[in-house]
Amino acid sequence: MADIWWKADPHDLHRLVDRVSSVYVERSHLDRDENAIVVINKRETVRVPAAMIAVMLLGPGTRVTHGAIRLLADSGTAVCWVGEQGVRMYAAGIGPSRGTALLQRQAWLVSRPKERLAVARAMYGMRFPGEDVSALTMQQLRGREGARIRQLYRDHARRTGVTWSGREYQPGDAFAAGDDLNRLLSAANAALYGVCHAVITGLGASPGLGFVHTGAATSFVMDIADLYKADYTIPLAFDLAARGVTDERDARVGLRDRITQGRLIVRIVRDIKTLLGRGEVDDTEPEVNELWDERLGQVPGGVNYADPTDQPQCPTTQPEMGEQHITVIGPEFDEPSAAPEQR
Repeated sequence: MADIWWKADPHDLHRLVDRVSSVYVERSHLDRDENAIVVINKRETVRVPAAMIAVMLLGPGTRVTHGAIRLLADSGTAVCWVGEQGVRMYAAGIGPSRGTALLQRQAWLVSRPKERLAVARAMYGMRFPGEDVSALTMQQLRGREGARIRQLYRDHARRTGVTWSGREYQPGDAFAAGDDLNRLLSAANAALYGVCHAVITGLGASPGLGFVHTGAATSFVMDIADLYKADYTIPLAFDLAARGVTDERDARVGLRDRITQGRLIVRIVRDIKTLLGRGEVDDTEPEVNELWDERLGQVPGGVNYADPTDQPQCPTTQPEMGEQHITVIGPEFDEPSAAPEQR
């Protein structure tokens, strides 16, 4: 099946590090023109070479043709359906990596306690610049992080004059618990999770294989997002509350602007690769269709390994699909719909 919808040879693809990290599209129409994606709206028309895009983020008001999606898939470009300015992620298509090097590395690290602890320490080390966390246990790291965040809240409360009475949060509804400041924090954090989710998916890593968090389909998303809350969502929420701005949209738009100014997406890509020890991951691996072997590691796929002298024990036939095969085809665009029968 892979050969049907992944037509491009791996050597024809641009490495992820050589691509534009992401292209976000909102209130526009996407179509295909030869090997380029054409973005059309009332103001302008932009052509983007598909093979140079790492992640295409489709925002609200975006329409996309089958031809455009097919070209992006052939080019190894991730497609993510997101909220405004990429702050929430709803669904994702194929990632740009044709191989599984980053995913396999992530799985290897997370399944070994010693290596997993090393990655967790590295994550906390990014949050505690200048501090030595190389010998701390997970319990000690969690305690230090809790104290740091508590002090951070106090510092921003003092800076902005906003009263801080503690963190309250109800999963799934940013506005279900706490005061205005807590709700702003929840909304901004949800937006940050969307951005991190889009980048992780685009890189070909797993959102669910977390090192600090565990048990959720977005554990790694929460791991990565926690690296940036102190610089982005926490100060933003206090700044908005100090101005009396409490709407969820204001938190999302404010985070969007700070992400753009701070080039956060580039930073997330770099940090993920650093944490997983794959800073030079090459997404153009020469062999993308391989089979696992307990002695050899991997062997080429697409090869019939049966002994030609072996005879099947019983004949096999391809079952007829008959009524089990269902096809739904809409009318041509120029076909008028049939008028209802008059009774």
